[in-house]
This record gives sequence, C-alpha cells and structure tokens, in this order.
Amino acid sequence: MTWEVVIGIETHVQLSTTSKIFSGSSTQFGAAPNTQANAVDMALPGVLPVMNRGAVQRAIQFGLAVGGQVAAVSQFERKNYFYPDLPKAYQISQYEVPVVSGGGIIILLEDGSEKTIRLTRAHLEEDAGKSVHEGMGAFSGIDLNRAGTPLLEIVSEPDIANAKEAVAYAKALHGLVVWLGICDGNMQEGSFRCDANVSVRRPGTPLGTRREIKNLNSFRFLEEAINYEVREQIRIIEDGGKIQQATVLFDPDRGETRVMRTKEDAHDYRYFPDPDLPPLTIDADWIERTRAAMPELPAQLKARYQTEYGLPAYDAALMTQSRGAARYFEVVRERSGQPKLAANWIMGEVSRRLNAEDRSFDDAQLPVDPSVLGSLIRRITDGTLSNSGAKQVFEDLWVSGPRTEGDAQTLVDEAIDRLGLRQMSDTGAIEAILDEVLAANQKSVDEFRAGKDKAFNALVGQAMKATKGKANPALVNELLKKKLG
Repeated sequence: MTWEVVIGIETHVQLSTTSKIFSGSSTQFGAAPNTQANAVDMALPGVLPVMNRGAVQRAIQFGLAVGGQVAAVSQFERKNYFYPDLPKAYQISQYEVPVVSGGGIIILLEDGSEKTIRLTRAHLEEDAGKSVHEGMGAFSGIDLNRAGTPLLEIVSEPDIANAKEAVAYAKALHGLVVWLGICDGNMQEGSFRCDANVSVRRPGTPLGTRREIKNLNSFRFLEEAINYEVREQIRIIEDGGKIQQATVLFDPDRGETRVMRTKEDAHDYRYFPDPDLPPLTIDADWIERTRAAMPELPAQLKARYQTEYGLPAYDAALMTQSRGAARYFEVVRERSGQPKLAANWIMGEVSRRLNAEDRSFDDAQLPVDPSVLGSLIRRITDGTLSNSGAKQVFEDLWVSGPRTEGDAQTLVDEAIDRLGLRQMSDTGAIEAILDEVLAANQKSVDEFRAGKDKAFNALVGQAMKATKGKANPALVNELLKKKLG
C-alpha cells in the first residue's frame, strides 16, 4: 500500500560574526574549554545581554536573499528548559515575532525540474554550551565556549517528500548562506546543523505524528537518517503500533535512529518576552542599504549564464549551486572559451570525482585547478586530444594532486605527452593511412557506395585501429568522406 512521506527541516546556521550574539566573547573554533566564555555567557548574577548588530545584519541579508519579509519590529523570548550546558536555564530565542518570515528555497530535482521549498521563518537565537564526556563516561564536564554563539534557525514548511529532496534542500540552503558570507558552512565544526522532522501518512489522510532527528551534520547522514526513520515508522504502523512524538538521534555506525526523549511542544518551554532585551527594530533604510550591498544571487547569476553563455537552465542551475562552483566555472569558461564544454566537464568528470571523495567546490584547493581544466578543454577544441584521451589526462592530473609550479597549459601538455595521447592531426599522414585502409577493405567501400551507411563507420574504425586511436576522429571522417566521393 502507498505511503506519503512528509518532511520539514530546521537548520541551525552559525553566523559569521567574530563575537557572540549577546556578549563580546570570541566565536573562534577550537579554543581550550571555557576560555571564550565571559560573565554574560556564564550567566553570572547582574549581567545583561547586548545585541550584536552584525548578527542582525546577516539575518537581514538572508531574508532578502530568500524573498522573505524582514520584520520592522521583532522580539526575543526566553525558552525555558534545564540542561547542564545551559547556565541560565533558558535560551534567548525568538518565537512569536521572528526577524524573517516566509520566503523560499528553489531546489533542483533529479529529473532536472525545479521545486520551491517554502520557508516558515528564520529567527535569531543563542547556542548552548557543550557537554564533554571522557573516560568511557567516567568523567563529564561542561564547555561554555559555544554558549551565546549567534545562530539563525531556518525552518522550512513540510514541503519535502523524500530524503533526496531533503538533501537537495540542505545543499541549496548551505550553498546560499556560504554564498552570502553569513556562515562558513563548516559542518564538521557545527556551523551548519540540520534537524529533520519526519512523518508518514496514507495519501489524502491528515499529517502523521512526526519524529525529529537532531543534529545531522553531514548530507550523507541526513539522507541515511531520513530513509531509516521512514522505514521504521512504516514498519511500526503496519505492525499495528502508533508513532510516539519524540526526538531521536541518528547513530551513523549502526545506521539507525534511537529515541533520546519524548518530544516537547512549544508550551512546554514556557516562552515569554525577555525583559532584559528591548524589541529589535529594523528600519527601512537599514534594509535598503543591505539590499544595495548584496552580492549577485544564485538566481540572478543563473539567468545571466543562460542569457550570456547560452547554457541550458539545468546546466546554469548546477553552475550556481554554490559560490565555489560558480567561481570554478568562471575560470574554466574564461580559460577555455567554451562555456558549454566547461559546464559539461564540471557536471561530469569533476562532480563525479568530488562526489566519490565527499568533497565540494568550496574546498580550498582541488586536485585539478580550474585553469588547468580550462587548458585541457582547449586541447580538445584544437584537436590535440580526443574526448576519451582528455578523460585519461584529467584522471592523471587529479590523482597527481594540485600543482602550483608551472603554467597550466604546460602542465596539461606535459601530461598529454607523458601518457602518449597527443592526436595525429597531420593531414598527409592520415590520408596515406586512409588509402591503405580503403585498399584493404574494398568490400566495405562497395557497400558504402551501395548505400549502406554502416560501412562508413566500419572504415572509420579500421582507420582508428591503424593509428592506434591517435588520429583526430573529426579529421578522419572529413578526409574519408572526400576520398569516397
């Protein structure tokens, strides 16, 4: 029987400010425990929070980028709960009136179509500290370095229908916040963390009971966790059980989720306005100044690539999926002078390698620099290399790793010669070989002249065999057609 999957995602984006949201403590990652926590972060008596203007600026940027409504006046509330790494016993967040409402993220589906995932809200809040467990659980400590780190929590509508769409959404959102410069996007350091709310239902029935998978810090874990949770919920219901609303954790080693606690609702947190913080006021001038300083957004760049370079919509969407991908494409395109070929190689060989190694275009240095790839494409277009030969050269260059010495074109040419892949483009030499092929394959010649087109391909194959695959295929075709009349 058919099931529908309903998914909404809450994403915690660590904002790229150098200090915390309500104090002047540093947000630098990797410091010794409790060396970046001041009196405000530790909630000592008598201290007061002071809003970080940079965090608000980044929230405005995000709101404008997704087409959301930036609130002229929003407010902060206290979200009350007890946990050892939360020294105040409440978290300062936004609930009733968030800084951003609405908007959407466009994702690219596997069939090449696009889908808009609506956003409910994006609100500012502070992060909690971290519990540290050592010695097989014999010792536990609290590190408050993260306490007060500025977060923008971005909440989607339940518009996501499967794990693949969830990953596409998370990647698009990740690419956007890094593009804007409001987050460094480092998932290993916790700068970008996703919580997935997952439920299943029969088509046409009300929404099912959801379970929230917490703190997913990789796209692969996000996909695996959702797929497991969907299978588990369906199994429970089909066995006659009921889904209990809960918060679950994903164990990547076992590939399964486990219940951490029954899920709280908003009223359990006893939200109320924070008396120590005035309403957050954002005037129209601030919004317009921010809009004027915004970089070219992915959607705008995509449209320009289609207009200026004639890229299909699908290609243009992939070239603008992240700031790193766009930068890589621009260098390859400029170096090669071939926008479509540049996009083909980036979508093909480069993406294949990145996916296999779980890397991205935003990595600091890739094994094949875009200027090197552009130079490689130039050798395809000038007839020096065949497409299959170019793939061998690319593989060699990728395995060899990044090279900083020497000109990019020189590096490519050296690899071509080292691998013996330079195409034969001497017209006279190829004509001599073709004469020998025609003399030795009179039957194929007669069949071609009798109207059998397949005989031509057979002759081309014999010519390529005679040159050990090094002849320029286009030149072989051209010269062979002339000789056959």
